[in-house]
Amino acid sequence: MAGAGEDSRALFGAGVRAALEAWPALQIAVENSFGGVHSQEKAEWLGGAVEEYFFRNEGPILSYSADLELEEVEDFLGELMTNEFDTVVEDGSLPQVSQQLQTMFQHFQRGDGAALKEMASHITQRKCKVRATALTTSSEADKDDADSVEEMEVTATNDGAATDGVCPQPEPSGPDSQTIKEEDIVEDGWTIVRRKK
Repeated sequence: MAGAGEDSRALFGAGVRAALEAWPALQIAVENSFGGVHSQEKAEWLGGAVEEYFFRNEGPILSYSADLELEEVEDFLGELMTNEFDTVVEDGSLPQVSQQLQTMFQHFQRGDGAALKEMASHITQRKCKVRATALTTSSEADKDDADSVEEMEVTATNDGAATDGVCPQPEPSGPDSQTIKEEDIVEDGWTIVRRKK
């Protein structure tokens, strides 16, 4: 029976690593070296640290195994991201990743290796779909890069024309307040705005 427990633990570890590898916030932090020159090594270490965190906080009875609250897992992951990658995760993904990890740990505690495998496989497949979509989108953007820049300029010009080139400003609060005045229009359609005292 010890062999089955070791297999389940290995499956849980693989699931943790799959969830972390599919986490966009962590991948962006690694790709941009937010954790310094050893960002990739820190990401690999993070998988082991998260796995160990769950085992350290495991309840003594399987039915009481949900002793780790979702908020605790979120706090732990958020603290690791802040300390190791100087990153504050505010994209809403922290609760999702925490929930995935907590669900995998519950499967582990029940000895449900099939559910662990299925969940890790599903996470990996979803990650591959997202990357394939991102690659397709970026290659299309590269083709039309010059056109999109022109379109953005036209949009900016049209937005300015719709509001007569001046954003609504709050009413001056006194005689010393500064106002913004439109000076001149550059030939490519942009407006130069300067402060006037």
